[in-house]
Amino acid sequence: MGSDPSVLPLSEHGGEVDAAAELYGITRDRWLDLSTGINPHAYPVPELARDYWRRLPDASLYAWLRESAAACYGVPDPSAVVPAGGSQSIIQLLPRLLPPRRVVIVTPTYREHAACWAAAGHRVAEITGIEEIPDDAEVVVVANPNNPDGRQCNPEALLRLSEGRLLVVDEAFADVCPEISLARHVGCSDLLVLRSFGKFFGLAGLRLGFALAGGPLAEQLRRGIGPWAVSGPAAVVGALALADEAWVRATRVRLTAAAGRLDGLLLRAGLDIIGGTTLFRLIEHGRAAELFETLAQAAVLVRRFAEEPHRLRFGLPADDVAFTRLAEALAQWRPQPAPPQVGSTTPARRAARVGGGKLR
Repeated sequence: MGSDPSVLPLSEHGGEVDAAAELYGITRDRWLDLSTGINPHAYPVPELARDYWRRLPDASLYAWLRESAAACYGVPDPSAVVPAGGSQSIIQLLPRLLPPRRVVIVTPTYREHAACWAAAGHRVAEITGIEEIPDDAEVVVVANPNNPDGRQCNPEALLRLSEGRLLVVDEAFADVCPEISLARHVGCSDLLVLRSFGKFFGLAGLRLGFALAGGPLAEQLRRGIGPWAVSGPAAVVGALALADEAWVRATRVRLTAAAGRLDGLLLRAGLDIIGGTTLFRLIEHGRAAELFETLAQAAVLVRRFAEEPHRLRFGLPADDVAFTRLAEALAQWRPQPAPPQVGSTTPARRAARVGGGKLR
């Protein structure tokens, strides 16, 4: 069963394999889901004591989680770590805690930022680079590295933006490039850093994330989130995983190798890699909608963008079988020369991006 991909009722954030299965008449178990930027090699979840499932999480458990997160992210003071049920919950809560302000969001980026600030009554403006931020902006929101193109901002330049205003930095994918994180500066200025646990550790279903903030803002977030924001099992798994330095180091190496392998497949298919991180690659082609359909017919789901129909995002295949399936699906698509897109980059510029997915 085929369908017009322009009306495909799938989540703009990726996932929704059930919807794809229904639309294409292919059972869920046959799909290769590459539509999210989640590590396919998840942290091995240990068997937990029954008490973690049966009793409310206590203060000592949350203290353990905060200490593990602070050490992993480089936060000087564990009290600046505010755990929550995923960073999305903080994105929704923060705008409701503050009085109406002028908010500037560096786009294109994760769409929930603009939606949540606007829904809370703030005046929201979207710009394309930090050099465009007006002097009267009271809140600046930027993702670093950015989703979905992997663009990276210089951390020192970002930190200067927090002078006299609140700077919100979404570091959901920063585990793969910790050198750009502003976590170590939390508490020194009007800075709030968001971290997502599930993407790098491959446990998105756990729903665990953190706000890193100093002083009054951290306390305001804690009160807004309320008690028992994170389940006992999630807190234990998070604390163990964040403290596992050997697994973190090995995983960064493994993801780099897998991203390089994915690059090879995409380049051989004639696709232009315009950005990404080691958890995903963003491609551009004039017939991207047709490619999306070809892959879907082969039960391979990638992420498309309603506002950028010439772009697709590919997550990492998990193993040799998955890489082979993607290669075979790409081989069914025979690209023809496509007209250059508005704003397309030069061949030399594109080639420089393939290795690290850094957009400057």
